[in-house]
Amino acid sequence: MRSPAANAELALLLEVAGTPKPGNVDRHRDLAELRFEHFLAGAVGAREGLELAADGAAVGPAFERAVAGMATQEGDNTQFGALLLLVPLVRAAREDLSQPVAEAVVRETTVGDTAAFYRAFDHVDVGVADPPADMADLDVRRGSDAVPAVEEHGLTLFELMERSVPGDDVAREWVRGFDRSFVAAQRLAEADGPVSDRTAAVFLSLLAERADTLVATRHDEATARDVTERAGELVAADALETDPAAVEAFADDLVERGINPGTTADITAAGLFIALEHEAITV
Repeated sequence: MRSPAANAELALLLEVAGTPKPGNVDRHRDLAELRFEHFLAGAVGAREGLELAADGAAVGPAFERAVAGMATQEGDNTQFGALLLLVPLVRAAREDLSQPVAEAVVRETTVGDTAAFYRAFDHVDVGVADPPADMADLDVRRGSDAVPAVEEHGLTLFELMERSVPGDDVAREWVRGFDRSFVAAQRLAEADGPVSDRTAAVFLSLLAERADTLVATRHDEATARDVTERAGELVAADALETDPAAVEAFADDLVERGINPGTTADITAAGLFIALEHEAITV
């Protein structure tokens, strides 16, 4: 039986192996500066931080360690958002991997966790939106330089995530009890076929339901809505079964245009972890 940390690492590996995942790295597609092997190395590198969470370490330091390990590969940021979901879920699995326990884990975070979260930005370049004017001194892109402001404001990591919604759907998972992550796990359990095919199907279903906030941040909300509408048309047509070439063409188009629904991939990875821990899928 795998440990929670091992299942979290496996979830990261299975997420990138899911193919096709329009706009994201998969077995058939690389991005301009991120390749398939970078994600494999990132998953392996994150293991030490995931082990810390499994052993009961605080969420912030475990997350920073996971990101630091992830960043040792040559592609820079591969799984920052996924780790921000996985670390508290792994921590919750010490007791019970359920929504109430996961919600309790994030609500119990401290200012120290927030400081460690900011230090994680020293390791990688993460695409984030500009902060509101009243939070300029808390711009996460300042990394550890912003820690004194974090301590002055006295913000816990959960409170910081609350301030990041709307606009960041990884933060939204923290605030809403990881609801889409658990939905993704249920869909993975109910789907048929190899896990890589299930992963692709669940990713597309999530993308069809809600505009990806990373796309909105890097491009604009209209682009994010258009991607979701196109995904919805493919899901409605059951295109992965009836017209897989159309899904492949959609995937190629997004990669060529530099449109990366990375937040949806992060939630898919969290769903994979939950499904693995619950033994709803097996590998």
